[in-house]
Amino acid sequence: MILKKLSILNYKNIAEAILELSPKMNCFIGRNGMGKTNVLDAVYYLSFCRSANNPIDSQVIRHDEPFCMIEGEYADETRNEDTLIISCGMKRGMKKHFKRNKKEYKRLSEHIGLIPLVVVSPSDTLLIEGTSEERRKLMDIVISQYDRSYIDALARYNNAHQQRNTLLKMEDQEPDPLLMQLWEEQMAEAGETLYEKRAAFVNELEPVFQSYYEQISGGSEQVGLRYVSHCQRGPLLEVIQRDRLKDRAVGYSLHGVHRDDLEFTLGGHPMRREGSQGQNKTYVIALKLAQFDFLKRTASQTTPLLLLDDIFDKLDAGRVEQIVRLVSSDSFGQIFITDTNRDHLDQILSNSHLDYKIFHVEEGKINSKS
Repeated sequence: MILKKLSILNYKNIAEAILELSPKMNCFIGRNGMGKTNVLDAVYYLSFCRSANNPIDSQVIRHDEPFCMIEGEYADETRNEDTLIISCGMKRGMKKHFKRNKKEYKRLSEHIGLIPLVVVSPSDTLLIEGTSEERRKLMDIVISQYDRSYIDALARYNNAHQQRNTLLKMEDQEPDPLLMQLWEEQMAEAGETLYEKRAAFVNELEPVFQSYYEQISGGSEQVGLRYVSHCQRGPLLEVIQRDRLKDRAVGYSLHGVHRDDLEFTLGGHPMRREGSQGQNKTYVIALKLAQFDFLKRTASQTTPLLLLDDIFDKLDAGRVEQIVRLVSSDSFGQIFITDTNRDHLDQILSNSHLDYKIFHVEEGKINSKS
């Protein structure tokens, strides 16, 4: 997929911008806090119907403005179809309107996966130190872009899980056992589906991830990735029901795929204990590049967009050089890069024959540079 033109109005600190984009490399340069990341976030929004770093829609509207608008003009390089127009507009206090070729979606989930995208940002290192919920979200974001049934199964599971928790929290009476059984069965059925899809994803992702890590690090370190789930303890319905009394005591479900996790390792030990800042960053970059490779092969053969937000900080020169070599290859399609350092971008461009455009970002204003 290629984003040919991006129009932004009152999105975060960007008052207005109309950008004619390169089909290959788009570089945004500027000091921290000037709005570079907000440009990439607008691109992300058009793929996922939400901001990457702010779940509250009203807070993406520029201060003191009543509304915001984002519009992208796309071309699918694999299908040679007519231009695809995706737009989103929202007013304060009202729901957003998301449209494809001027026709509004009935459900936003219908849009997910149309424009596959992978973003690499400084916050990704929090995956290593962060919660299992953040690592599950990593799987959910990728799988939902190529498997619509996954979105449906996730919605069914979350609903059944919420309903069961409501019963567990009842204080004035014991919950209806038949109703409890119903929600447990629905949790188990949807949960087994999610587990199978997550397990297949991780199994296919791991060797690609290890290959990318080896290329970036020079092959001096051994990393691993392991999926951990309560489904590995036996039939999920039995696992959920096994500790129903304990669940009743604490007031929530202790078992299920909502507790799944990914274990990150370096040399066979937990990454969060062993990894340096550079190794942690290399780990998540390799993980995201592997996701890109996976989506490219599975998401209707459409090349995803790749967003690289300030990724070179805390990496030694050797690792920067390897990343530059990788993203400059023909394996990647359209790329969006932000950096405070023009030298990094010059290095990328000098090692590549790709078409490119450079934009300078200053206090929310975006100008094309040479």
